[in-house]
Amino acid sequence: MLEKLMFLQEKYEDLGRKISDPDIINNQNQWKKLVKEHSDLEPIVAKYNEYTESEKAYKEAKEILYDKSADDELKEMAKMEIDELEDKIEAFKEELQILLLPKDPNDDKNVIVEIRAGTGGDEAGLFAGDLFRMYSRYAEKNGWKVEIMSINETGVGGYKEVIFMIKGQGAYSKLKYESGTHRVQRIPSTESGGRIHTSAATVAVLPEVDDVDFELNMNEVRIDVFRSSGCGGQSVNTTDSAVRATHEPTGIVVSCQDEKSQLKNKEKALKVLKARLYDKLVQEQHDEIAQNRRSQVGSGDRSERIRTYNFPQGRVTDHRINLTSYQLDSYLQGDIFDLIDALITSDQAEKLKAVE
Repeated sequence: MLEKLMFLQEKYEDLGRKISDPDIINNQNQWKKLVKEHSDLEPIVAKYNEYTESEKAYKEAKEILYDKSADDELKEMAKMEIDELEDKIEAFKEELQILLLPKDPNDDKNVIVEIRAGTGGDEAGLFAGDLFRMYSRYAEKNGWKVEIMSINETGVGGYKEVIFMIKGQGAYSKLKYESGTHRVQRIPSTESGGRIHTSAATVAVLPEVDDVDFELNMNEVRIDVFRSSGCGGQSVNTTDSAVRATHEPTGIVVSCQDEKSQLKNKEKALKVLKARLYDKLVQEQHDEIAQNRRSQVGSGDRSERIRTYNFPQGRVTDHRINLTSYQLDSYLQGDIFDLIDALITSDQAEKLKAVE
């Protein structure tokens, strides 16, 4: 590990020199790439420097402890410092191990979140709405921006489907663990007998994709325009502003009709289509290493039941990490920070086991 850290420190310093080189600055594409690489290495190098400083202080304190000419008071101070530094050095080693884990290239990206009502009829649609509000409030608490891409309402206050983008630094790194089936257990307002019903909604979290990651061949995409339906302004039902994008090789279809502008609806539809195609490609690659995928918390398997929200007990259970909390109301207000942190920690622990 130390050899790798020394190599990364040298690389970091070399990149620092390169990004100051006028010839490289003039080549904006190369300069941006090097700046990002330099920025990615910065937290590792900073932590490594803290580690080496602590190691240096530890050796100096050891020398004092075994120095026959040093007085007792100085030796006692050195012994206390050694105890503190041993704990600090161990903590630095653990942090450095995590920092050295292979980084998900999508972690810094914005995300497209798709929530669909599953089994449970209207109740599933209402639960899809609860999840949408939960993620929207979580985004707001992080200072991220939420942009609606497409909404298909149920008519009773819920959603058959809602697709939205969350824009913010590191959004994917936090929300990628939310993909899967979310189950709710509660008494519907229409239930006169007071029986608990079980419903479900599926969540898919996709990284926003740019042309560098994945180039969409427009020759394979059919664009259809049609008249919007539902609420959305004066232009609805009067102009062909809604857009349907079909990727003919895969049959993937995306429709957007929430904007009055056909151009804006087309832009949004293509953005979602590109994200779905990229996700399909990634899922196929993951399937080739299925065993490794099963060992990771963030597998993103849509069919996996990942969490249960039990309203009568005020309980939320994440089945992947066997975590249960009785703060359901708080969670639905977007306070899911502890849960997200627990999922990240568990995923990191699994990855550390894999490299040991």
